[in-house]
Amino acid sequence: QVQLVESGGGLVQAGGSLRLSCEHSGDNFGHYIMGWFRQAPGTEREFVAAISRTGGFTYYADSVKGRFTISRDNAKNTVYLQMNSLKPEDTAVYYCAADGPTWSGVAIVSRTDQDYDYWGQGTQLTVSS
Repeated sequence: QVQLVESGGGLVQAGGSLRLSCEHSGDNFGHYIMGWFRQAPGTEREFVAAISRTGGFTYYADSVKGRFTISRDNAKNTVYLQMNSLKPEDTAVYYCAADGPTWSGVAIVSRTDQDYDYWGQGTQLTVSS
């Protein structure tokens, strides 16, 4: 059973930076597409970023493009979300998600939360103005 554990959330001022981490407990981490989603109070969960199995392809929501960077270290079973130039509207609970495993062939990187099989418990980010 795969478990995902996020860390790194907290309180930061607008314009600041923070890095989230998500550790994947299972085997074969390199066969999972990894994504970050977020949910603010009273809103639906929304896609933030995703990364292919090897890390060669990354995808971002328009709202974070140019400010956030997703990356992964397959040797450490960890995916990261570096967040720069933070805005109050980035305030949300951030969730790490895993889609897979996919053993061969083309794996489509989805922006839809329903396509992800495993989820972390979430970590709170609050950006003060």
